[in-house]
Amino acid sequence: MDHFLYKDGALCAENVPVAEIAAQVGTPFYCYSTATLLRHFRLFDEALAGIDHVVCYAMKAASNQAILTTLAQAGAGMDVVSGGEYARAIAAGVPGEKIVFSGVGKTREEMRAALAGGIRQFNLESEPEMEVLNEVATAMGVVAPVTVRVNPDVDAKTHAKIATGKSENKFGIPIARARAVYAHAARLPGLKVVGIDVHIGSQLTDLEPFRQAYRKVADLTRALRTDGHVIDRLDLGGGLGIPYTRSNEAPPLPAEYGAMIREELGDLGCEIEIEPGRLIAGNAGIMVSKVIYMKSGEGRDFLILDGAMNDLVRPAMYEAHHDIIPVIEPDAGVEQRPYDIVGPVCESGDTFAKQRMMPPLVAGDLVAFRSAGAYGAVMASEYNTRPLVPEVLVHEDQFAVIRARPTFDEMINRDTIPAWL
Repeated sequence: MDHFLYKDGALCAENVPVAEIAAQVGTPFYCYSTATLLRHFRLFDEALAGIDHVVCYAMKAASNQAILTTLAQAGAGMDVVSGGEYARAIAAGVPGEKIVFSGVGKTREEMRAALAGGIRQFNLESEPEMEVLNEVATAMGVVAPVTVRVNPDVDAKTHAKIATGKSENKFGIPIARARAVYAHAARLPGLKVVGIDVHIGSQLTDLEPFRQAYRKVADLTRALRTDGHVIDRLDLGGGLGIPYTRSNEAPPLPAEYGAMIREELGDLGCEIEIEPGRLIAGNAGIMVSKVIYMKSGEGRDFLILDGAMNDLVRPAMYEAHHDIIPVIEPDAGVEQRPYDIVGPVCESGDTFAKQRMMPPLVAGDLVAFRSAGAYGAVMASEYNTRPLVPEVLVHEDQFAVIRARPTFDEMINRDTIPAWL
């Protein structure tokens, strides 16, 4: 469920007509619904009610300060994967003890910043990283709380570019080596083992891969406790998918996910950490674009939009599907026709959809890309010297620009011409 609905023939974000935002902000732009963000966060929180747990939003999905502050005020922790994301989380008012630091390539500088500012735990991904964190923590005179990310070699049955739990992926250590790695961690004075971390991928639409991975984690928990380690936390990562199409094949609900966690891990007495990102932010955002031209080609028609692959890269990078709908509701029974929906960037990859059935559209019409809140604005670029797409947050009948579109002068003036020129 989201809060982008037609009202009196006009697409609205909560109680704000999208066309009114477009008139003031220009296109393309991203628009987020506060009500949807909060609803989806609370669904996860409620799914784990009665279990000691923390819901840490995976902020790589959408990291605007207004989004982070909205979720932080609702009680969310944060899962960060860079020093910049850590700084964003702190700036949004998230206490260090609610921030989990993930990622395969943490630098010494990032480790020092997190240890100085406060951190719930580091999710370690390799033995070299473990050694470096121990050196940094020891030099600072502190002890770093850590989990080790184990790779359970489970096929998440998702897109190859977002699968993270198979043996050939770069993430974590092989679960078969976990006991030896934990024994090594226990000998390092700058580290304190607090739990286990696992994350098998993104956009999972079936609970079975989770179940397989969590059963392996449960067995490992018992084995590590037998070895004398204190395992108090299980970081289960994120990855639950969202419905990118309005079909009847919906991914599992957070409540079903929570029930599965109870079933597989509830008897271990561990605090549960989950790191949803896409399911919180994905359907909470749309990208709005305008038709520049309708072009008739050889055997097909093209809708050329002012939004491009630099604004929303998922279709070009992942062959991802987004429902695309007119901002003005078409009349009932209007005949639809197939269009290739493309952007203005000079690459064939700048294609959002091929032969997509749409009502007739003309230059100036607005369209909205649904389910664009996750991995949309955060992955945008200024390719072709196209300004970064602005972001807007709606709350009931109000909206605010939460990141402005830069001017060409602002973009150009970031460059520095060397003295010899």
